[in-house]
Amino acid sequence: MAEVYDRWHLSRPAPDAGPCPEHSGRTRTVVPSKDHGIGKRWQVRYRDLNGKQRKENFERKADAEARAAAVETDLNRGEFIDRAAGRETLRSFGEQWRASAVHRSTTADGVERSLRLHIYPYLGDRAIASIRRSDIQAWVKDRERLLKPSTLRTTYSRLVTIFRVAVLDGVIRSNPCDGVVLPSVREPEIVPLAPTAVHALVAAAPAHYRALIYLAAASGLRQGELLGLEVEHIDFLRRTVRVEQQLVGPDKGVPYIGQPKTHESYRTVPLAKSAIDAVAGHLAAFPVSGVMIEDRRDPRKPRERKAMLLFPNERGEAVRRSKWSRVWEIILERANKNLEDPVPVGSTMHDLRHFYASALIKHRESVKTVQKRLGHSKPSITLDIYTHLWPDGEDTTAEAVESVLEQVPSLCPQARSN
Repeated sequence: MAEVYDRWHLSRPAPDAGPCPEHSGRTRTVVPSKDHGIGKRWQVRYRDLNGKQRKENFERKADAEARAAAVETDLNRGEFIDRAAGRETLRSFGEQWRASAVHRSTTADGVERSLRLHIYPYLGDRAIASIRRSDIQAWVKDRERLLKPSTLRTTYSRLVTIFRVAVLDGVIRSNPCDGVVLPSVREPEIVPLAPTAVHALVAAAPAHYRALIYLAAASGLRQGELLGLEVEHIDFLRRTVRVEQQLVGPDKGVPYIGQPKTHESYRTVPLAKSAIDAVAGHLAAFPVSGVMIEDRRDPRKPRERKAMLLFPNERGEAVRRSKWSRVWEIILERANKNLEDPVPVGSTMHDLRHFYASALIKHRESVKTVQKRLGHSKPSITLDIYTHLWPDGEDTTAEAVESVLEQVPSLCPQARSN
């Protein structure tokens, strides 16, 4: 129950207490308290849904009575919102959410990066209850200048989640992201690299990384999956590569071994003989000695171990993402010197994954097979990216329907004989 109290006057004064000369009148006598004239006069007292006593002060009695009525209604409905909690900053609440959220290690790194680079600098110091839909829309417009639509949507989804948790925790009444309009996503169609471009990239790579580039084009593995491969993951007899981990290179800190991107990313991919030969040649030229690295595949039991990585850097260390970016730039520059049709600007290792997928599609592999080889979580993801690469073939839909209906009596009237 919410009640209004007069802080400046005693509710149970002693019988001999003197009246308040300022507020006593002919019909009403009040006795001043020790807080008389200090701070706001009217106080609303109540216990929240957890039984904790709350107090809020107001200048005017009418405001206090209105607040008491609102609190009483919210408490009866079980919808009470703590104003004090709403004054917490988005940064503070977001960090509490991030610490308690259950994420894969790679996802956790992406969440931290989104918050640190794109959300906290713009909204982090605002009280979470003060943020309105218009503020979110302005943030979207500002980030649209820097981020691709797909990246913006991922970053925005993390902001939405923070506010959704705040609503569930009773910190705010509604999610200010409701009704926010995002830019439409129009991803350009994938144009696979030509075989001549892939050959040029392999030839342009430093000898230490040549087999890495070749294997990327021959297996479709993601960059982290390739850099996280150990010798035991290659089956030279069956000509397969097994994906069960990846090398994670966070913006801050050192690389570590982590889980693959999704459950479907655990897979075994068959390899061509030339790819197996490339790996064997690489091992002969650059024997594996092992890299001491933290293994976080089991988040409950991270451990330091020697990983027999196939593709460490020239110093025998795990490859850092920032360093690899520079190596890739050099490979692109060298490859384009010998190509009439250069590799497009902005191409990455991921384009070798697209090349692999296009090769499977060209040889009429099914959507399910391509999804399985690439480790996509759903066939719809594979179709969204590569549907334009599947050949249309001859349109035989009419013949297909005719073959089914040929046993059904014809509705065409019989021609009359003369």
